[in-house]
Amino acid sequence: MKHVRAACLSVLTLSLASLAIVTVVPAAAQTLSPPPPSFLTCKAVGDGTICQGARTVTDPLSDNGFTCTSGGITFEVFNADQFNQHATRFYDRNGNLTARILFDEYSFGQFSNPQAGTVLPYTQVTNEKDTLAVPGDLSSAKSLITGEIIFKPAQGAPVAFQVGLVVTNPDYLIVNFEAGPDDFNDYFLDSPSDTSALAALCAALA
Repeated sequence: MKHVRAACLSVLTLSLASLAIVTVVPAAAQTLSPPPPSFLTCKAVGDGTICQGARTVTDPLSDNGFTCTSGGITFEVFNADQFNQHATRFYDRNGNLTARILFDEYSFGQFSNPQAGTVLPYTQVTNEKDTLAVPGDLSSAKSLITGEIIFKPAQGAPVAFQVGLVVTNPDYLIVNFEAGPDDFNDYFLDSPSDTSALAALCAALA
């Protein structure tokens, strides 16, 4: 769901109250496949392992990978953002990843057109749950993404949305199911493409 970063909201609650012994070890000490990122701390729980952690991610200004044409002018769209991420990974008794959850809440997000000096802020809150059909193989994951990304200029109404639910593969190129307005999927993934889906966004940056 994010071309900005893809993304959205699913809730998974695990009760650990009944566990008598929980051993906390650094993520790097675990024999886990694939290995968890260094900001996660892992706990041996029952038949498997749970790794959890949080971090702040900053994406500096960079080309966002697509162009806009508005008013007869074509220009590159740039993005910069910062978000807080809470991550959870679940491994089976063999140390293979079976699922992961990523919750991202953006404190700053902005598209821009350096050519014209214009900016378009956006807000984003997303939750992604990846379930692996083959434990340990991220390429076998199905991603369920829920949440919202709203592009709104400082003055005026929102000009683009990614809101609702998307079920996709890990690289976001195959959409199995979607519910809710998603201007980016309408423009980039639908066949035929809805070329009007991002017209208001491009106009705001022209």
